[in-house]
Amino acid sequence: MILAFQLAYRNLMGAGLRTWLNAAVLSFAFVIILFFNGLIDGWNQQAKLDNIEWEYGNGQLIHEDYDLFDPFSVQDGHGVLPVSEQENLVPILVRQASIYPEGRMLSISLKGIAEEQEIVGLPTHLLTNSTAEIPVIIGKRMASAANLRVNDEVLLRWRDVNGTFDAQHVTIVGIFDSNVPTIDNGQFWIPIKKLWEMTDMEGHATMFISTVDQPKEIPGWNFRSQEDLLRELTEIIEMKKASSSIMYILLLAIALLAIFDTQVLSIFRRQKEIGTYIALGMTRHQVVGLFTVEGSMYSIFAMILGCAYGVPLLIYLAATGIGIPEASQEMGVSIADRIYPVYGFALILGTIALVVISATIVSYLPARKIAKMDPVNAIKGKLQ
Repeated sequence: MILAFQLAYRNLMGAGLRTWLNAAVLSFAFVIILFFNGLIDGWNQQAKLDNIEWEYGNGQLIHEDYDLFDPFSVQDGHGVLPVSEQENLVPILVRQASIYPEGRMLSISLKGIAEEQEIVGLPTHLLTNSTAEIPVIIGKRMASAANLRVNDEVLLRWRDVNGTFDAQHVTIVGIFDSNVPTIDNGQFWIPIKKLWEMTDMEGHATMFISTVDQPKEIPGWNFRSQEDLLRELTEIIEMKKASSSIMYILLLAIALLAIFDTQVLSIFRRQKEIGTYIALGMTRHQVVGLFTVEGSMYSIFAMILGCAYGVPLLIYLAATGIGIPEASQEMGVSIADRIYPVYGFALILGTIALVVISATIVSYLPARKIAKMDPVNAIKGKLQ
């Protein structure tokens, strides 16, 4: 086996530029696979952390009649939870409302939240520190859509528990910057006590954010864990990873095709060499192994070449991140302004294994013909 590696190394070095061209193409595919998978893994980690920090906490306890994807369920999807059951829970009440900025009408979700909460990243302390009669905080997307700034007043219209319309001016006391659009787009956040007073719904809540992983079961309320809440995001990222794999599979296929063609040409041109190996005592399977090792060594050279230019590049991208256009951040899923790729140990080893095994297989396929060659005809350079 050692002899096979020595001969394979000498043969590849003797091939000169052809060897390094094949290695360069394969190394490019190797670096691209690492980059795209690292980018998606980085997005995955950032998005999950942002959703947990800004919206999910350790899970949500949701009223059984409330459906996030059914706006008609907002009217009846709320209830009262005894104070004794509210330990480690932060209440949120959701109501439908409309605002009238600059003469326009925009439908919004009016959400009340406890000002003293610290479980999610919403700057609710701004609500406590404000002297406005009805203080409101909104996200940067909502501020842009409604053309609102801090200290602006806007007319808000809502319905109370009996369905009666009421309206009053509210004051924007803060604009927060979050990567989570579900707490930003079309959302107005006010103190929950003020919303109770406005709607005559004292003590009611649509959901609770939990500070513990699994609160006790409460009839009429459904608990959704972090894993359950993040399932849709995980599925989106997995779909993105699958679609991106098409590109680097094509790149890898091009590199492997070059190795395959090189091996076919080598067997055709080196028939005398093959016959000499057999005449000197090597078995046909040993010669097949020699040519297979030659092909697999392209992947080793590709690793070395890829590390030479890929490691500094990937480290730089992991440190500085990849800028994401603003249009991409309006998709409705959590995407940061910059995504920082993450290159895990499993990702690197898996990519190396993929490249080495693929190169070995495409090298073995043409080398199988050697086992059927007649050594006498091979020495004479005759085709069978």
